[in-house]
Amino acid sequence: MADSSVVAGGIIILIFVLAAIFAPLLTKLAGQDPYTYHLDQLGPDTAPKGRFGGISADHWFGVEPLTGRDLFSIVVYGARTSLLVGVAATVVSLILGVAIGIIAGYFGGWADRIISRVTDVVFGFPGLIFMITLGAVVPASFPKSLLIIIVIGFFGWPAIARVVRGQTLSLRERNYVVAAQASGAGPGHILWVQLLPNLTATIIVFATISIPGKIGTEAALSFLGVGVPPPTPAWGRSIGEAINWISVDPMFLVFPGGALFLVTLGFNIFGDGLRDVLDPRSSGAGR
Repeated sequence: MADSSVVAGGIIILIFVLAAIFAPLLTKLAGQDPYTYHLDQLGPDTAPKGRFGGISADHWFGVEPLTGRDLFSIVVYGARTSLLVGVAATVVSLILGVAIGIIAGYFGGWADRIISRVTDVVFGFPGLIFMITLGAVVPASFPKSLLIIIVIGFFGWPAIARVVRGQTLSLRERNYVVAAQASGAGPGHILWVQLLPNLTATIIVFATISIPGKIGTEAALSFLGVGVPPPTPAWGRSIGEAINWISVDPMFLVFPGGALFLVTLGFNIFGDGLRDVLDPRSSGAGR
């Protein structure tokens, strides 16, 4: 069952990754791009002409209201935005969280107490409000995508830090760690050579499960208008704009919303299955 979940989730993820990588080729095959306005596809009320949001042989998913931009191109290029932010922010969280968690777990004492209190503070901080505020005050010249990656990544480190700390507390009592200490190995060797390799499975699973959360946060910021700035395609912004058109053009919500749902589902299924494969004990824990 776990293997089938890994395969199913992996296929979904692979489809979106390939779509993101080959977005220019896909949109070229469709004969469109996400930045060209097709005002001739809009009616007097600026809604797409025809039924189902203007779906046709030229516009596979229809067109965007107000601008007439090709919705298929927007969804495909939006995969680039979401996956870039989700993966990059997760990497930032992992770098911070793993380093902080392994240090807290191994050294313990005052270092562990200070790190634990800082972790609690960051956990309780209203990160989304801070991101919205920061997005409003940072100069427009600063790359918004980079800002979103850094901020989302920063507020994501406490979760992995807690997991790594707990695992390290257990691993540091193992015989191979005690033997390394007895042979005169320094803290750096024990942390990065003895402990870190044995945390790899935990880190991989946590990263896989964390990515959809980061993608959702980016979508929420775009939905609120403080994410990746237009005209860069972003699923969250499309979903936010689609609310005003749901009665006349439901396809504008269905396709970006469906893409966000599927990529989140894929990562969650893949992460759950991978956890069961790498830690067989977890597969029967709740049964």
